[in-house]
Amino acid sequence: MTRDEIIEKGVQAALKLAETGKWGDLTLAEIADHADLKLKDFHGLADKDDLSAAVETVFDAGMSEGSIDAEETARTRLFDVIMLRFETMEDVRDGAMSYLRWRDRSFDGLALRLKARAETAKWALACAGLDGASSIPRGVQLAALGWAISQTERAWRQETSADLSRTMAALDAELIKIEERAAWLKNRGRKRKEDAPAAEND
Repeated sequence: MTRDEIIEKGVQAALKLAETGKWGDLTLAEIADHADLKLKDFHGLADKDDLSAAVETVFDAGMSEGSIDAEETARTRLFDVIMLRFETMEDVRDGAMSYLRWRDRSFDGLALRLKARAETAKWALACAGLDGASSIPRGVQLAALGWAISQTERAWRQETSADLSRTMAALDAELIKIEERAAWLKNRGRKRKEDAPAAEND
């Protein structure tokens, strides 16, 4: 079994255990036992911190489970792949909620969230086929999309509908904002180019 396979099994077992316990209280020994692995299987490969750091990656993997239609708009493609992530989280809601509470209330978790959000945004763009050249600076793209995902996560945590209607509405609203800001940036850049020759002739 590869390191990645062991970590994924460990994460899934931890999420299951966290349904009835606190994420921070879980031990590697009980995670290994629940994953039908031996503690020594993790030796030199991963510890509890590594498993915590891998949770977001496991959620991100859900975004690559679907297929995209290149004819769809960028917003539609992003909406589709990001919703796959929240559907993955929904499948393990109670465990995911326990993890998120730990992530948002501990120093280690907060540092992890900052790093993971950018990685999630990068993977969302890749899964949507939008990781190529763009007129919008890469850093701006990632920051905007990371914020949108963060805001949507807040809605998902309050979700009460089986069809994730609150989550979908929040994501759609955030992506519309990104689209509007992107259009504004493009228009601003175009105007600067048009004004440049006039300024040079003055």
